[in-house]
Amino acid sequence: MSKSVTRTYSRYSSDAVQLMGGLIRSARKERKLTVQEVAERAGISRGLHQRIEKGDLKCSIGAVFEVAAIVGVKLFDSEETSLTKHIRQTEDKLTLLPKSVRKKTKVVDDDF
Repeated sequence: MSKSVTRTYSRYSSDAVQLMGGLIRSARKERKLTVQEVAERAGISRGLHQRIEKGDLKCSIGAVFEVAAIVGVKLFDSEETSLTKHIRQTEDKLTLLPKSVRKKTKVVDDDF
């Protein structure tokens, strides 16, 4: 039997997800789309879409981004070509950084 894990989230994360859900809900209503219509276009269940709009932190980020794109919520203040440029810049930066990060181990001085 698996043990359920209760995860806590920062206030910032909770507020950000609430804001995203509200933006998605208002954009959907402005476009006069039903929850069912958007859910079908996104390929998700109606319940998951409702959880996204309520700001449930356990929703998949891919589903949230897809719903946001369908209703027209801009996730970033940039055009698609500019977004691709930012992705490339981030990838370039990551190439310069080490592939993994390890904590330095302390050398224990056990000479008595």
